[in-house]
Amino acid sequence: MRILDWDALDAAAKQRALTRPVQAVADETRDGVAALLADVRGRGDAALREITARFDGAELASFEVAAEEFAAARAAVSPELLAAMGQAARRIEAFHRAGMAKPYSVETAPGVVCERMIRPIARVGLYVPAGSAPLPSTALMLGVPAKLAGCRKVVLCTPPRRDGSADPAVLVAAQLTGATRVFKLGGAQAVAALAFGTESVPKVDKIFGPGNGYVTEAKQQVAQAGAAAIDMPAGPSEVLVIADAGADAAFVAADLLSQAEHGPDSQVLLLSDSDALLAAVREQLGNQLAALSRADTARKSLAASRLIRVGAIDDAFAISNAYAPEHLILALRDPRAWLDRVEAAGSVFLGDYTPEALGDYCSGTNHVLPTNGAARAYSGVSVASFQNFVSVQAANRVGIANIGGDARVLAQAEGLDAHANAVALRMERALPEPVA
Repeated sequence: MRILDWDALDAAAKQRALTRPVQAVADETRDGVAALLADVRGRGDAALREITARFDGAELASFEVAAEEFAAARAAVSPELLAAMGQAARRIEAFHRAGMAKPYSVETAPGVVCERMIRPIARVGLYVPAGSAPLPSTALMLGVPAKLAGCRKVVLCTPPRRDGSADPAVLVAAQLTGATRVFKLGGAQAVAALAFGTESVPKVDKIFGPGNGYVTEAKQQVAQAGAAAIDMPAGPSEVLVIADAGADAAFVAADLLSQAEHGPDSQVLLLSDSDALLAAVREQLGNQLAALSRADTARKSLAASRLIRVGAIDDAFAISNAYAPEHLILALRDPRAWLDRVEAAGSVFLGDYTPEALGDYCSGTNHVLPTNGAARAYSGVSVASFQNFVSVQAANRVGIANIGGDARVLAQAEGLDAHANAVALRMERALPEPVA
């Protein structure tokens, strides 16, 4: 990888340096996904079978995972992996339970009470990637907060293997979180099935989960069509590392590669004010890459990734905030002192001994995070993502007398006479004088 000097780049070159791979093929992806969604919406299960055979190489008579498949999956998962998933689930639950919102009530004026009540989303769909790298951790990240929220129907989709089975670890993780039904469906076709419903797959109200560019585009299109809500754009993985001269080059390179190995459309960025650190990381990337089982995938990702020299660490935060990374690692000597400079990021990792991989698996925070710059306005999955927040208000005679005048003035200013009249009629029957 070539080291870029940020201050030597013009505006166009800076924009190219921060362009994500998925942005370069947006039009092609958009058209392909639209056709696939229309096919599933029109032909249901028949379309799903054909698309699954074409993309996953699996011929499926039934999409839903049967009881005997869950039993076989449990037997196939090692005790060590089962224990690790159980520990991870407990930490995820502890983190999310601590941040759960609570209903509240407040008297905004004498006789006027406003409340907020919380209700679980009734039907949710969870998408768990399992293409070249099955992700049981994603089943935990989505299933645990869905369970805490109290969602009644939790439907999970995950791609089948060529033999028609689902990844055993994904199935066990789904069971650990209490997913109601699991289907062997992947890609944009799984999103279509969840959004529109088919003969076999139930329609859901909201779809959650990360995926490649096609999955992300499918989620956005079904949301725009009003077929189902979505959690956020959560596409190809990305990480941005801000490192100073004291950072460990081997650690930084390992963090970059841990995201690069996700897929060829992932992107990793390193920003540093140290020429020596940048050169050392570049050398470490070559050394560590050779030992990776997914080296070919990581190489493709690194082709669209950057090592960037900045004039000062403060400049790196300005670039990071504009980029709004999914993952932000602060490999700095006093990382917490810089935390206030972070304006937009999905999840932040502080210091040399907090690799992004901890957040991916078992620290407790959620790894389903906004990508492609969406962190400027979206947040990672939480229990609140699976809930609706409903406002309630109640006014008695004292209340309408107290605040009705304000409503009438505002309604008249907007030229909405019926609004004003709805208030005035009640004020006539209320107390003659507002109560202070």
